[in-house]
Amino acid sequence: METSLGTIIGNIILVTGSVFVLFLLIRKYAWGNITSIFEERAQKISDDLDNAEQARQQAEELAHKREIELAGSRKEASQIIGSAKETAEKNKTDMLTETKSEIIRLKEKANQEIEQNRKDAIDSIKGEVADLTILLAGKIMTDKLEIEGQSDLIDRYIDRLGDA
Repeated sequence: METSLGTIIGNIILVTGSVFVLFLLIRKYAWGNITSIFEERAQKISDDLDNAEQARQQAEELAHKREIELAGSRKEASQIIGSAKETAEKNKTDMLTETKSEIIRLKEKANQEIEQNRKDAIDSIKGEVADLTILLAGKIMTDKLEIEGQSDLIDRYIDRLGDA
């Protein structure tokens, strides 16, 4: 089976023509579809990358906002604690001041009552001394006492003063 050079050249021309016709047919009917599929795929990948980048940026923004809000919450909590401490200290000071003034008022009232009781006791003693003096003067006038009788009378007067 010898093939001639003409047959080989004919086969080459036939195969080349077939490939060329196949290429033209693919180009005319399928090339647009194939390139559009590749372009759609490239566009989808590009969109997915863009969406992923946007999602990453949004996540970073949210994380930053959360950090800011957390710092704000910490600051607010610190202010609330400081305010509570100031209020507690003010209440403590107010209560101490009020208690001290109440103690002073009670002392003054007790001193006034003591002074009034002392005055009442002195007035009572004065009244009893006056009564005893009148009684003593009456006895002296009515009785002529001797020195010994006067001494007894004075002793009894002193004893009555001690009982009062």
